Amino acid sequence: MPRYPSRYVSQSSSFSIGPGPISTALKTIIAANVAMFLITTFVPQLRITLGLVPAWVLRDGRVWTLVTYMFVHADTLHILFNMLILWFIGAELERLWGSAGFAKFYFTAGIGAGVLTTLLSLISYGPLAQLNSSDIIGASGAIYGLLLAYAIYFPNRLIPLYFVFPIPARIFVLILGSIAFLSSISANGGGVANATHLGGLLVAYVYLKGLRLRLSPWAEVKYRYVKWKIGRARKKFDVYSGGRSGKDENNRWDRRVH
Repeated sequence: MPRYPSRYVSQSSSFSIGPGPISTALKTIIAANVAMFLITTFVPQLRITLGLVPAWVLRDGRVWTLVTYMFVHADTLHILFNMLILWFIGAELERLWGSAGFAKFYFTAGIGAGVLTTLLSLISYGPLAQLNSSDIIGASGAIYGLLLAYAIYFPNRLIPLYFVFPIPARIFVLILGSIAFLSSISANGGGVANATHLGGLLVAYVYLKGLRLRLSPWAEVKYRYVKWKIGRARKKFDVYSGGRSGKDENNRWDRRVH
């Protein structure tokens, strides 16, 4: 189970592209994706066999594709972009959660995105009607989940949009989520599985916010109690830095030591 230090992580803005060496779980996941890409390059029919087609899952019971679709990519740019994003944000999250926690979150977001996409395919209305027979491949569902987690833990960390324009992580994820939503309800959504992207975001949010309370309600109650005590102590024992007084002192932004 991942740790949840988001309340205590520094919120200062910083910019980082190279997160450092590839960590254990990341190395395994990236290696598996690259190996599968090489295999499907020489045996392209495997892309259809291992890809997620919601109709086949519901009709033929091909539930394994809810996992295998995450390791299949259409072309070099597809896998390159996904693996770069995975490395940029995944290394730091794995350092926070540990390898086991990171792997659990990654597969929960990816598989959960596939399950939600399959369920949405039952709504044969408008743009969603195309989901039923779509062949969905790629790690994007899991990666969108990681992006949401990164934005929660490091909301002000700068991420290069299109690898050029640095913007805060929370805005970066908001832009990607908005694009995925608008594309998913558009009749011209293209071949991109935008519903799967949204599924990854939703599963990640529930995992990080909702499931935590269910799995450890006492820890949440304890946190709220400690937070209340700290707030009460601050009001009662505010400490003022010396050296000035009066009106000037009240106008200093750093006048209280917390």
